[in-house]
Amino acid sequence: MSIRSAPVAVRVGDPLLLYASHDGQARRIATRIAACMAEHGKGVLLRDLAMGVPEAEDFAAAPLIAVVAAVRYGRHLPAAEGVLAAYSHAGWKAPLIFVSVNLTARKPGRNTVETNQYLRTSLRRHGIVPAFATAVAGRLDYPRYGWLDRQIIRLIMKLTGGPTDLRSCTEFTDWQAVEAIAQRIMHGLDPPVSGHAGTSDNRNLVD
Repeated sequence: MSIRSAPVAVRVGDPLLLYASHDGQARRIATRIAACMAEHGKGVLLRDLAMGVPEAEDFAAAPLIAVVAAVRYGRHLPAAEGVLAAYSHAGWKAPLIFVSVNLTARKPGRNTVETNQYLRTSLRRHGIVPAFATAVAGRLDYPRYGWLDRQIIRLIMKLTGGPTDLRSCTEFTDWQAVEAIAQRIMHGLDPPVSGHAGTSDNRNLVD
């Protein structure tokens, strides 16, 4: 059982769990996923993409690649977009699980590829058909942001019916949904039942 964030080679059987976080919520989500997996005896290489992207051989050795990425100014953070681009072109055979962290997902039903524009746009941009993809709401923490970010986010919230009090901090993340993602990752590492290969929930996303 292991959770590792050091830049070392992946132990055979350990999935990569990568995150790109700007204000810390994507990091907290990825850490919760890793902790849930550890509780079930599942090893995982937890890696902050701000510390650098793993080597190509690490990706090639991983049985599964999971990416948790925050959205900022309408796009996922560049480090996460870079991983998606590499996954699209490198031909890695490991299944991909992609988790987008954005405030649009705070609204009911806006957590799927079909209903979440940030999730849908990134996958289509890179021509990726993941094994599983979902969006998770983040955290709105006005006091933490700089002046310009506060004004931009407040305007977006005003237009979309969200909190606008610049003194407020609102936790939108559904932690039960995060734990369900951990279960999904662990399920992806299990052998197929009755010898049948698993199917992608999102096989038609980039058609």
